[in-house]
Amino acid sequence: MILSGLIPLPDATPVHLAVIAITTGVIWVGSGWLESAAEELSTYYGLPAVVQGSIVVAIGSSFPELASVVVTALGGSFGMGVGAVVGSAIFNILVIPALSGMATDSPLEVNRTIVYKEAQFYMIAVSALLITFALAIIYYPAEGGTTLEGTVTRPLAVIPLLLYGLYLFIQWQDVGDYESEDAGGEMNVRRQWGKLAAGLFAILVAVESLVGAVEGLNATFGIPEFLAGVTIIAAATSLPDALVSVRTARSGKGVTSLGNVLGSNTFDLLVAIPLGVLIAGSAPVSFNLAAPMMGVLTVATIILFTALRTDLLLTEPESYVLLTAYLVFVVWVIGETIGVFGLLQV
Repeated sequence: MILSGLIPLPDATPVHLAVIAITTGVIWVGSGWLESAAEELSTYYGLPAVVQGSIVVAIGSSFPELASVVVTALGGSFGMGVGAVVGSAIFNILVIPALSGMATDSPLEVNRTIVYKEAQFYMIAVSALLITFALAIIYYPAEGGTTLEGTVTRPLAVIPLLLYGLYLFIQWQDVGDYESEDAGGEMNVRRQWGKLAAGLFAILVAVESLVGAVEGLNATFGIPEFLAGVTIIAAATSLPDALVSVRTARSGKGVTSLGNVLGSNTFDLLVAIPLGVLIAGSAPVSFNLAAPMMGVLTVATIILFTALRTDLLLTEPESYVLLTAYLVFVVWVIGETIGVFGLLQV
């Protein structure tokens, strides 16, 4: 038997698949509540568009990834949570901008703030997390493991959290000089805060059930937990990001749309993974997995940065390039799972 939320269900593959489908829908609905409330509240409190996208809406749409890390850390399957964050980050960087670019009749416009601050700070976030993993292997090697395995401890987890603190400080400096014409408008603030809380609760329950179902599939088919996180959980938890970014792109808010993508990934890497370590006390890490996957994430980020930097527009052909790159990644992951390539030592 597995515990899906609060209801015991049979430990069978059809049940696991049904739970994954249902919980994905619940995550979608809960994230919609959360993001809608976050956007309304950020407008009410007079935050600029780039901050709405990169912090408020980004944290809201990143909550499924954060929940997956916390749930897996408490359940002893932290590798699945890390895989979900990395896989979601790759999905966010390649697929969501591509869908946003295709959803508009004209090229998606961005500004220099997105390209020179958000995108470049995100590259720093990727590097910082990889350095944290490297320090874990150097100073806290796994007992009885290989030379490429180590343990991320709570002191090491503080490093990316401090970097996110710097990110918040930079954003706060930008907000200091901003005056919104819509701040303080008519709105039921308590209702929006209640809607936000309901979204958070729905996501927490759904992610707990989703992780349980994926663990059941892992046991049945022998899928490594990291790869299960990169594929199944990452896709399910990335749907909210896709929803909010495509919706904002269609309304002509390209800055908010791409700010949400980059802000979500920055939050996932610098907060979600370290928070899981702080809760669990420590977490194992293997460079056999971490280095190749972070390398893929770096290449994906460079592709997006290059596309955005050309005339500060994301055109339809560039959107198809991003989507093709993700399809190549999916084929590679499937090949690794069935043993065709063997580049990842899982």
